[in-house]
Amino acid sequence: MSHSGMIIPERSRDIGDFLVGRLLPFRKKRMIGPFIFIDHMGPVTLGPGRYLDVGQHPHIGLATLTYLLEGTIEHRDGLGTRQRIMPGSVNLMVAGRGITHTERTPEPMRNGSVFTLHGYQIWIALPKQQETMEPAFFHAEAADLPRWKTQDASYNLICGKAFGKESPVPHYSELFLMKVKTGGKVDLNLAEGVQGEIGIIVVSGTVRACGNEIPVGSILYSKHGETCTISCDAKTHLMVFGGEPLPEERFIHWNFVSSERPKIEAALQAWNRKTFVMIDGEKSYIPLPESKSPLKN
Repeated sequence: MSHSGMIIPERSRDIGDFLVGRLLPFRKKRMIGPFIFIDHMGPVTLGPGRYLDVGQHPHIGLATLTYLLEGTIEHRDGLGTRQRIMPGSVNLMVAGRGITHTERTPEPMRNGSVFTLHGYQIWIALPKQQETMEPAFFHAEAADLPRWKTQDASYNLICGKAFGKESPVPHYSELFLMKVKTGGKVDLNLAEGVQGEIGIIVVSGTVRACGNEIPVGSILYSKHGETCTISCDAKTHLMVFGGEPLPEERFIHWNFVSSERPKIEAALQAWNRKTFVMIDGEKSYIPLPESKSPLKN
């Protein structure tokens, strides 16, 4: 398969109590459009003795986007935000010059019941001129997001612009993120409705492109300017994302993203000194891993 039809496999990564599927960055393709990091969470069964508890940690230079297919997460951050996210809704946190946040199973769900958590944690690199903007948080309900249907496929635009539609979720560069589900067998030309590079995550079902069947969980990457026609079987579920690449290189180190290495070094030092604005009443604190400092090439 050519570079314009690259398949990026999902790789297991341990993030503490959980194994996630790391999709981006990939050694041969660090970013797709402005998307620099994607983790696939679950599906995992949670319940007594096992809950999601990602303690207080920092970010700079990016926007985090959380999208769930199943389950519930409560987000808290240094702005004072406390927001639960349910399947189909969107949490977008703009880190800008710096923010801390936590992601946890809500207290009311820690009642002995068992439930499934399944979704995506996504980082979108901010354009250079917005890298040090004031931090912000946005939430959109599922009903607020554009939906349409063509060619026996239903579309749900989560963020950005696609097919003449625009999501109410803020975006800071030319990008798109949408969910696509097929009813019957259908050929889709996604390049007709979006600009820039395209990444297609096969959530479930069967997808064929460039003479290959794309493994479930993988990304099919289509290079900027290439047509991207894929054949989908019935009941196929896709997450489609991408956009125009940012003009400058991006460095990613621990939880920090920047076009300038010194900004990452400064953020590492600030987290060590605990000079980030912390969450009121939050005692947990994820220390900087020793292997992550000082900054290495």
